[in-house]
Amino acid sequence: MSQNHILKTVLQAQQVRKSFGARGNVQQVLKGIDLRVVEGEFVGIMGPSGSGKSTLINVLATIDTPTEGRIFVEETEISRMNRAELSAFRRQKLGFIFQDYNLLDTLTVKENILLPVSLGRMKKTAVEAEYQEIAAQLGIGEIAHKYPHEISGGQRQRTSAARALIHRPSIVFADEPTGALDSKAASTLLGMIESINLQRSTTVMMVTHDPVASSYCSRVVFLKDGILYSELYRGNKTRQTFFKEILNVQAVLGGDHVDTV
Repeated sequence: MSQNHILKTVLQAQQVRKSFGARGNVQQVLKGIDLRVVEGEFVGIMGPSGSGKSTLINVLATIDTPTEGRIFVEETEISRMNRAELSAFRRQKLGFIFQDYNLLDTLTVKENILLPVSLGRMKKTAVEAEYQEIAAQLGIGEIAHKYPHEISGGQRQRTSAARALIHRPSIVFADEPTGALDSKAASTLLGMIESINLQRSTTVMMVTHDPVASSYCSRVVFLKDGILYSELYRGNKTRQTFFKEILNVQAVLGGDHVDTV
């Protein structure tokens, strides 16, 4: 793998600001965020309640628009797109994993996963091969014909993850993906996402309040009062060591934390 490939920029935010409210009562939530994410990174976004982390991921993921600043995904400036352009770009280039799964109850697991490619131009054989690979990686191949109400929360979230990954997006955004899961289901999901991130060089950006979840990331960015406060890189550290470093920063920031990993 070439050095240029390793350092390929997938997402770039330049002086991103976001304000809410009207004249005389404006709340500035993001206060000039600069952030670069390269291909294959698994980036966690953390910070105390009100720090702006959910607003940041919504703006980066095209769910909301910045008040000021520029956002690029690969070489495309998404912050200047109109609604129709954004919709098409979202379908083709972005993947989403939400806390509440967002699965369609009337579709099977397999049908839910295939939704992002159902309107595309991929050949059926290619779609099936992609499905088989991602379903196997996430351990849900045996529940392909079940409906969401027939499977566990962990299986539903892994189905949601497969749907986000099926079209090999440039970047996957995950917003508190383990928030509705018990600790066992959460660790299973995170371990699988970490594995896929490494095997496929899939770029992932995840908002979480949980230092255990963040310990699976390759980098953790901390927000405080709408600005980037600090960041940690995992490098060759064990997950336990990285977890303790995350806890130390959280203690300074005053965020919630747990005591085991």
